[in-house]
Amino acid sequence: MIVAEKVSEVAAIKEVRTFAVAQQQEMGKDKGIVMDGRDIGTVVFPEAELKIFMTADMDVRAKRRFQELYEKNPNITYEEVIANIQMRDYIDSNREESPLTQAADAVVLDNTSLDRDEQLKKALHWVKERAGKAIAG
Repeated sequence: MIVAEKVSEVAAIKEVRTFAVAQQQEMGKDKGIVMDGRDIGTVVFPEAELKIFMTADMDVRAKRRFQELYEKNPNITYEEVIANIQMRDYIDSNREESPLTQAADAVVLDNTSLDRDEQLKKALHWVKERAGKAIAG
């Protein structure tokens, strides 16, 4: 939980962001890469072939994260987890350097009521759809 509490704080440092973005762009320079991150579609790869903005109801996000963290630390509380998520969302959305925003051309994947297989199926559908347009265009 200590790392989770510091992620947004460290990510807001301009030099850290600059370094991380350069590394990510190098990894994806030949395209065909899948990346997850709060500024991937807006800052790191603004010209990406497909941008998926994942979201879910706050309570669902907190329950999922709690289950994940509880396995490692049974002393963690649900209240701590939801407070951390809310704090990270606020910091990441309001930071000056690479804030969390939805790209205008991103498709939204609300996974509140989807399991992992359903999420993957939906994402793959969009990939195939975009690939078909690229071949046709």
